[in-house]
Amino acid sequence: MRKVLLLVIGFIFTISSFVFAYDKELAKRLDMMFSQMTPEVIAQKPCMINAKQLLEMIKNKEPFVILDVRTREEMSIFGITWKDKLEIPMHELFKEENLNKLPKDKKIIVICHSGSRAIAVALALRALGFTNAYVFEGGFVELSKEVGRKAYLFVH
Repeated sequence: MRKVLLLVIGFIFTISSFVFAYDKELAKRLDMMFSQMTPEVIAQKPCMINAKQLLEMIKNKEPFVILDVRTREEMSIFGITWKDKLEIPMHELFKEENLNKLPKDKKIIVICHSGSRAIAVALALRALGFTNAYVFEGGFVELSKEVGRKAYLFVH
């Protein structure tokens, strides 16, 4: 009986070491990234661009790429017309051939329907070294609202 109990305890200990294991290198990279995100920095929203800022970038002819990470089905319903855009769904983005499409020399504005996927993608891109990745705050929902108010900016 005692041997069985020791065997069970040993088995549980072995299994628990797998359950509580994590990628230490990734944790170090995430710590480097998130340790800089003090409450003061977060209050400034350093990795986010809102609709007003995007419209100002367009007006000033700043170079940037819009990265749409919605599903193909979502993209087929409506999208954005912009000369520098990439449509790569989130579940396909982190393949090497797709990461190689991302520019290193201009801002990457990550957009989705409401902003939640864009946050995850932009943070992951930044962890990979794409410090030029920004979240479009509020996604297409907010962009539609703002463009509706300022549609005259797009009429030449």
